[in-house]
Amino acid sequence: MSSRRKSSRARPDSTRLLGLVAALLIGLNLRPAVTTVAATLDEASRALGLSASETTVLATLPVIAFGVSAPLGPWLARRFGVSRVLLCAMWALAAGLVIRVLWPALLLPGTFVAGAAIMAAGTLLPQFLKSVDAPALWVGLSSMSFGVGAALGAALTAPIYAMSGPRLEIAWGVWAVPALLAGIPLMQGMRRLRAAGPTPTPPRAALVFTPRNMRTIAILTLVFGLQALLYFAMTAWMPLLLAERGQDSAQTGWLLAWFSIAGFVPTLVTPILARRRAVLRWVGPGLGVAIAIGMLALYLSSNEQIFWIVGGLGAVQSAAFGLSLSLIITMSTNPATAGVVSAIGQGAGYVIAGAGSLAIGLIQTATNSWLLSFSVMAALGLVLSVVVAAAIRREAIDLVPERIQVATS
Repeated sequence: MSSRRKSSRARPDSTRLLGLVAALLIGLNLRPAVTTVAATLDEASRALGLSASETTVLATLPVIAFGVSAPLGPWLARRFGVSRVLLCAMWALAAGLVIRVLWPALLLPGTFVAGAAIMAAGTLLPQFLKSVDAPALWVGLSSMSFGVGAALGAALTAPIYAMSGPRLEIAWGVWAVPALLAGIPLMQGMRRLRAAGPTPTPPRAALVFTPRNMRTIAILTLVFGLQALLYFAMTAWMPLLLAERGQDSAQTGWLLAWFSIAGFVPTLVTPILARRRAVLRWVGPGLGVAIAIGMLALYLSSNEQIFWIVGGLGAVQSAAFGLSLSLIITMSTNPATAGVVSAIGQGAGYVIAGAGSLAIGLIQTATNSWLLSFSVMAALGLVLSVVVAAAIRREAIDLVPERIQVATS
C-alpha cells in the first residue's frame, strides 16, 4: 500500500518537470518559421523569382495560417489528448519546414502547414501550462522562449545562408531539427504516464458562454490580436524598411534578433506582474503607449538611433505578448477554460494579426512610403492600451462549472 501511495504521489512530480521543459522547447519553435523568412526575405524573393505580391503573401502567410487553423489544436486535443497533439504538431512543423525548401512548388503549402502546426501548439500551450500547474516564473520562461526562438532564427539564418553556398534549403530547413527535439520530453512524459497506469478521464460538460464570459473573451481576443498584429507587422516589414535605408541582410538579421533579445527580461517579468493587479493597472496600458511612441520613433529615426529604438520596441512588444498569454492563463479558472479561451483568443487574434499585417504591407505598396503604415501601427498601439486597461479590470471566468460540480459531488 505504501509503495502505491508513493507511486501516485511521484507520478505528477516525475512528469511535471518534463512538461515544463517541453513547454520551453515548444516555445522555442513557435517563431523561427516567421523570423527566418523575414531575415532573408529579399534573398528568398530573388532566389525564388517571387513577385512583390508573392513576397507579401510569403511574409504574412504563417500568421494567416495561425488564424485559419485556430480550432484545429483544441479539436484534436479533445480526441487524442493535449500532449499527443503537441507532439504531432512538432512533427508537422518539422515536415512543413522541410517540404517548403526541398520542393519550391510547395513553398506556400509548406509554409501554411508550418503555420498551422505552430498555431495548434500555440493554442494548446496555455492549457498545457495550466494542467501542469506552472508557476508564474515558468509561464514567464515559456513566454520568453518564444523570443529566444525568434532571435535565433533572425540572427543565424542569414549567416547560415551565406556560409551554405548560399543555399536557401539549408538556411531554412535546419530549423526542423529543434522541432524534432521538442518532441523528446513529450514522448518521455507520455511514456511515464502510461507506465504509471491509466488516469481517470474527467467528465465532459457543456461550455457556459454567459454574456459576462463572452465580453471577457472578446477583450482578451483584442489584446492578443492587437499585440500579435504589431509584433508580426514589425518582424515582417522592419527588414524592408531597414533595407531601404542601406542596411544589408546581415545587419537587418541582427537587428531583428536584437528586437527579440531585448524582450527576454520583459517577457519573463510580465507574467509575474500580471498577478499583481495594482502594479499591472499602470504598467499594462503603458505598454500600448510605449509601442505607439516607438513606432513613430522608428520611422523618424536615423541609422545611428535605430539600434536603441529597435531594442526599446522589442522590450515593450515582448512584454505585451507575455501579458496577453498570462491574462489567458490567470483569467481562466481551470485548464479546460484556459484551452477554450486560448483557442478563441489566439485563433481570432491571429486572424486580426494576419489581416492587419498584410494590410500594413499593402498600404506601403500603395503609397510607396512607410509613413502611413507606421502611423497606423502607432494608432493601434494606443487602441491596445485602452483594451489592456479594460482586460485588467475583468474577473476570472469559468466556462465549465458543471465539471467542478460533478468532480466534487
